Amino acid sequence: MRVLIIGGHGKVARLLTPELTARSHTVSAVVRNPDHAPEVAADGAQPVVADVESMTTPQLARLVEGYDALVWSAGAGGGDPRRTYAVDRDAATRSMDAAEEAGVRRYVMVSYFGAGPEHGVPQEDPFFPYADAKSAADAHLQASGLEWTLVRPSRLTDEAGTGRIETSRTGATPGEVPRADVALVVAEALERPGAVRAVLELNTGPTPVADELDALGTP
Repeated sequence: MRVLIIGGHGKVARLLTPELTARSHTVSAVVRNPDHAPEVAADGAQPVVADVESMTTPQLARLVEGYDALVWSAGAGGGDPRRTYAVDRDAATRSMDAAEEAGVRRYVMVSYFGAGPEHGVPQEDPFFPYADAKSAADAHLQASGLEWTLVRPSRLTDEAGTGRIETSRTGATPGEVPRADVALVVAEALERPGAVRAVLELNTGPTPVADELDALGTP
């Protein structure tokens, strides 16, 4: 599988790249800063320098053309509401439209636990622009014709991965999860038809990732 990761220098993405290459997938990583290209190359990805925030849908369609799957793991990083909307909502939704235009059917979005119309974050909260932007992007993806998966982790940590999670299927509530386990979930989801059109709200739990994803769609 040829996989394009947008936001290829992010912490989750840099853990995802070696996970995918170990499974014999070919990975390209989009980075905005050319100084980051050697690092993602060392991870095993082909660097692609592009500023997705400023690209139009046709430009993004040319960027993603020829790939089998697209993973959105980019973000503005908070702090600037204008840029948060520009990246986490607007650029993300353009990438979805571009994927459809280019015939890239598989799309995995890294979002956050609790995203959606009922996210409940008050407008005066500094987190509101991010919650609002991600919820809008997730809704756009769910309304698209893509073969999408929404990966919504709890608070991210840099602890070593456990390989075990719990999801909303087993009653998970917001907690925390290592970034390494989020990367593992994305890699496993890409390989599973059962993960198509699934919303995976997750944190650390007792069930091996592969087993939890195998259970998708079962009673």
